[in-house]
Amino acid sequence: MVLTARHIDVCNGDADGLCAVVQWRLHEPQAATLVTGLKRDIELLDRVQAGPGDEVLVCDLSLRRNRPALLRLLGSGARVRYFDHHEADTIPLDPRLEAHIDVASDVCTSLLVDRHLGGKFRAWAVVGAFGDKLTHVADELAIGLGLGVEERRRLRMLGEAVNYNAYGDSERDVHIAPARLYRILSRYRDPLMLLEHESIAQELDALRQDDLRQAAAVTPHWADAGASAYVLPDAPWSRRVIGSLANELGAAQPQRAHAVLKATGAGDFVVSVRAPREAPGGAAALCRRFGGDGRAGAAGIDHLPAPELERFLQAFSVNRWGAAGGAR
Repeated sequence: MVLTARHIDVCNGDADGLCAVVQWRLHEPQAATLVTGLKRDIELLDRVQAGPGDEVLVCDLSLRRNRPALLRLLGSGARVRYFDHHEADTIPLDPRLEAHIDVASDVCTSLLVDRHLGGKFRAWAVVGAFGDKLTHVADELAIGLGLGVEERRRLRMLGEAVNYNAYGDSERDVHIAPARLYRILSRYRDPLMLLEHESIAQELDALRQDDLRQAAAVTPHWADAGASAYVLPDAPWSRRVIGSLANELGAAQPQRAHAVLKATGAGDFVVSVRAPREAPGGAAALCRRFGGDGRAGAAGIDHLPAPELERFLQAFSVNRWGAAGGAR
């Protein structure tokens, strides 16, 4: 699919990506074409055609994975504003590129947009941060806005529900396509007003809780004192819940690392890895050894061949976790 527009917004379809674009378009209202997808639709810039005079906003997409398409867009004369929190290697030097890249463990893309806008739509940044599991940071920002316990609980539910909706092998797996969900979110300057007038967050949360109940019946495939690995069957509920389950395990056992793998019909596995929350580093380095990527604390592998399963589990079991973590 080739899309051409004067203003093009490109983002991951999870809570962080969508909430980042919501903030920007509240700040700068424009008729813009949205290009988004599910959590693992990372190379979205490949779908964009733009030229001189066009402005492209990119939020929450790995620059490393989108570098060829970014260079193509810059070479065609488009201006690109890029917000992201994933490892980027080197950032292209081009006067048409405005890059806001920060890979610190306590930031996400919604927080980078919030920083750039001076907190103008901070409640949406809070939702994005909750969805990206930066719970402590989100709570502090929400308290700074004067929000009470119940308001913070509702924003956390919204963030986690929107993030959950981004997981699936195709849009048939999810409750609502991320592009449609964005259109609902972007109607509201205040996410608490959205929760008053729309039922989508409650619907998504109910589905998420039901999927988590099914996941709770799965026992670990492998575990030791410092880590555990779960293998889920290939089913719509498992395709949706893989990220939420990894996050829930991390919250319940913050001293341990967790890997959640889901079998696919193609004979391989999708993998979500979470470093111990008490030592949030080493996940991305591990996943890159197997063709994946991500952040220090949370990373994934889109295609782990079945014959590589035992090698992955061995590497996972001896991986160094922490700020300087990396695979041995």
